Amino acid sequence: MDKQVMLFLPHLLFLFTMLTHEAASSTCPMDLSYVGSIPWNTEICKDPIDKDHCCDTLLSVFAIALAERLKDTHIFYLPDANTSSTCLHDFTLRLSALSINQNMVPLCFPNPTRFVFNSSACAGIRTIQDWINKVGPDTPLNSTCNRDLKDNTRCRLCSDAASTLNSTLSTIYPDADPTKCFYYIVLYAAAAVNPYGTTDLSTTSCILDLEHSVVIQGSSHREKVWKLGFALLGAVIGVVLAFVMIVAYRKWDKRRRQSVYHREIENKVRACVLPNAGVKWFHVAELERATERFSRTNVVGQGGHGVVYKGTLSDGAVVAVKDIFYLEGKGDEEFCYEVEIISKIKHRNLLALRGCCISSDDLEGKRRFLVYDFMPNGSLSDQLCSDGANRLTWPQRKNIILDVAKGLAYLHYEIKPPIYHRDIKATNILLDSKMNAKLADFGLAMQGCEDQSHLTTRVAGTYGYVAPEYALYGQLTEKTDVYSFGIVILEIMSGRKVLDTLDSSAGSITDWAWTMTESGKIEEVFDESIREGQEKIMERFVHVGMLCAHVAVALRPTIVEALKMLEGAIDIPQLPDRPVPLGHESFQSSLLHGLPRSG
Repeated sequence: MDKQVMLFLPHLLFLFTMLTHEAASSTCPMDLSYVGSIPWNTEICKDPIDKDHCCDTLLSVFAIALAERLKDTHIFYLPDANTSSTCLHDFTLRLSALSINQNMVPLCFPNPTRFVFNSSACAGIRTIQDWINKVGPDTPLNSTCNRDLKDNTRCRLCSDAASTLNSTLSTIYPDADPTKCFYYIVLYAAAAVNPYGTTDLSTTSCILDLEHSVVIQGSSHREKVWKLGFALLGAVIGVVLAFVMIVAYRKWDKRRRQSVYHREIENKVRACVLPNAGVKWFHVAELERATERFSRTNVVGQGGHGVVYKGTLSDGAVVAVKDIFYLEGKGDEEFCYEVEIISKIKHRNLLALRGCCISSDDLEGKRRFLVYDFMPNGSLSDQLCSDGANRLTWPQRKNIILDVAKGLAYLHYEIKPPIYHRDIKATNILLDSKMNAKLADFGLAMQGCEDQSHLTTRVAGTYGYVAPEYALYGQLTEKTDVYSFGIVILEIMSGRKVLDTLDSSAGSITDWAWTMTESGKIEEVFDESIREGQEKIMERFVHVGMLCAHVAVALRPTIVEALKMLEGAIDIPQLPDRPVPLGHESFQSSLLHGLPRSG
């Protein structure tokens, strides 16, 4: 008897909640009429019932209404428990009409507040505007889920983007519930990204993971279909046989032309790589085996230019495989250019290219891969997020700064013509097993011209790290990288991230460092974990970071001068006046001519 009571307890609680709130909310704001019209597999929730499978299916079906509400109102979830109870009651009635036991809804969703907005669920996101403020208006989700997803490959790309975005949210907002955040991501993709509507098979089958079942009812109807099928088969079989040879020839000719095109592209890319560069050419099948067919569990990073997978080659070597995005806009010329630049570099503090792979077929289209040695300690950005015992020590921070400076000095002065990286930032500085730093991601790198002090080009880089004269006027020089390097020094010394600082009342990270230095509190710039140590040396590093990140180009040192200052080989010049704010009327003249602020 007790066991039966326990089985019906969730249903009793659910009915009690609905009866309690019936007077307060009698109408559900969501239209659930689709429950009986879309072709979902209702047999999952009928005898014999697999509870977990059924509950997952009902969650997907109910999510269609939540997504449609989000599309209409731009609001995630429902406003209160009354509304949620009313909608679940309506949902129960719709399921009953399909011969699904009424106990399933309270059994699967015993707490109606599950679908009520909770400020602590996912970083306080409630509306689509909140989403844009927290996540940004343009994510990999927007570019992979905005199409017909009935194709398995396209659906996989959309799912990978959702999983990666969920990991990013968990990193940025550690207190957020990953499960609820993933549900937010799914609802946003279905309502705001995919253009085919919330009840379209492209949305329900891929984004909402709903299992469909299209069944032809009635034996007489099946018989008619079979008869019609055989009649049509008999009518066309002669025509098909007549065209078999033509079709076979066309397929053979198409494969031949694809093979020729593939060889031409491969030869073109091979010609970009310098001789004796040690670059290996991989077949796509090797990389699929290494990454378990590019499994989302092996994703270690994703950016605007591609997704990076961890893989293990047949010889046991652990590698990072970068699958490059947006080839339609980027083209093979830019891919060749990037390969050519990477194959030129050979330095212990620059991530060298291990191999390449190019692939072209009807299903996947054009795919291009770059293969590097795997860096087990991740990026500098990951390390700056660590707490407690995992925080970077002062010797580690010092060595990372010196390693990056040496890598940049190599690019600027030991290669002819010089190479400007254009995207120096914490996420592009990788750390090997011994915490040695290696500058990575040369997708935006550009070769300079000898005997040319600067050049005007299309601006590229990352907000917060881009030198102001480059962002405003497109003036690219070696000191553009020096500015970004200065920002990285201040990030490493303080443990603060430049983007977090930009969103605070303290202004930019350079403004904050100048304020602390001018007020005689330079020790507050140091991360708390390293404040007891070699203060004089740490002060020197902060001063060099401030000089490198000065808004006036002429007041910045070259990377070689900065390296010598960091190593103590030359003295640091007296700090100039504090840089003028970007909005100050004298900013343009001080920026262009390197004049210190007057007064």
